[in-house]
Amino acid sequence: MIETIEILPGVMLRCCRDTRFKQGRLSFQFVRPMQKRESAFNALLPDVLLRGTQDHPSLRAINQHLDANYGVGMGALVRRVGDYQTCGFGFSMLEDRFALAGESVLEGVLNFLEELLTRPLVENGAFLPAIVDSEKKNLIADIESELNDKRSYAAVQMLRSMCAGDSFALSLRGEKADVEAITARSLYDHYQKVLRTSPVELFFVGSAEAEQVAEYLMPLAQAIAAEPMALPAQTALKLTAEPREFSETMDVNQGKLSMGFTTPITNQHPDFAAMQVFNALYGAGMTSKLFMNVREKLSLCYYAGSGYYGSKGIVTVSSGIDERNYETAKAEILHQLALTAAGEITPAELSAAKQGIISGLRSVPDAPGALENFYGTAFIAGMRYDLPGYIEAVSAVTAADVARCAASVRLHTVFFLKGEAK
Repeated sequence: MIETIEILPGVMLRCCRDTRFKQGRLSFQFVRPMQKRESAFNALLPDVLLRGTQDHPSLRAINQHLDANYGVGMGALVRRVGDYQTCGFGFSMLEDRFALAGESVLEGVLNFLEELLTRPLVENGAFLPAIVDSEKKNLIADIESELNDKRSYAAVQMLRSMCAGDSFALSLRGEKADVEAITARSLYDHYQKVLRTSPVELFFVGSAEAEQVAEYLMPLAQAIAAEPMALPAQTALKLTAEPREFSETMDVNQGKLSMGFTTPITNQHPDFAAMQVFNALYGAGMTSKLFMNVREKLSLCYYAGSGYYGSKGIVTVSSGIDERNYETAKAEILHQLALTAAGEITPAELSAAKQGIISGLRSVPDAPGALENFYGTAFIAGMRYDLPGYIEAVSAVTAADVARCAASVRLHTVFFLKGEAK
């Protein structure tokens, strides 16, 4: 059971009390609307903050401090949750009941979190230029590595075209040019806005009572909670571009086919669980229709898989193919969708799809990090289920439910990355 406490307006604490683990988990996330003008700033910010504070002015000093507090683990968090972008930190820590008498590891972590946020390493009203430049290089390297992965590149190009005019077209880490334009002063100015106006989501997994965690957090909440904005509601994809089929030529040995579909079924819809089962049955796994037919039976591709973005109502299919199989592979991918919509679903297919999802969901409570990852995004996304309810909903899905979901899926965009003529 998840207990929610609003510590101050705009500062929400969610607690999953669990006494099974020796390690607790805490996440802190600023929640921002996904916007081009600030996505690169938000992606860069946590890594810069983690490089030093006024009390611990280097990464080495920070690590020594965390090691002394029973080896606390810490890392940056940057996530896309539908129309929102989050940035912040995740901590793993020894549970207080295993520390020496009178010592609280959790309280120490929260004190350090306050130090990170309220006493960052600054000079003359700006972050340190050397640190900002170093982290900019790291972020640009991450952006470029994604573009060098041709499968990822094809998927990104397809989504950018399909979602033109919608926040989902934006890169989570921003564009290279946006990162390059950031300065030590502009990043610090942006940080002041983030501190002042961002709603905050905290999620804790551990044995401590929610009220005790909230008490520890109150000084931090009072230090940062000022004028939290009202976030716009999460929305399904707002299509502004016409359906499109396009291609690009690059030095690749294997063509990359990426297809984008729309559905009115989002994570707010009563059929959300059934849509997840549809995705698993259609293309998300080694027992799916795309894998068993397009890849294995017909040998039309090297790989084929589908994905479902429930916050936006988007289904994607990615496939690696020979260029000569382009039309045939595309037609067969659509044919398998049509078969699913027509109800040609075997009991074995339905059972495998449901069991794959349920197995993954049942493993979530086995680790604090998995619990945080699930609930730390679910609440922000506005998901209607908790874990037990979600498992129950998936278990109840029928073949008719899956067919109904498949019938709602419409092709919108096709992108093909093909090789250069030899």
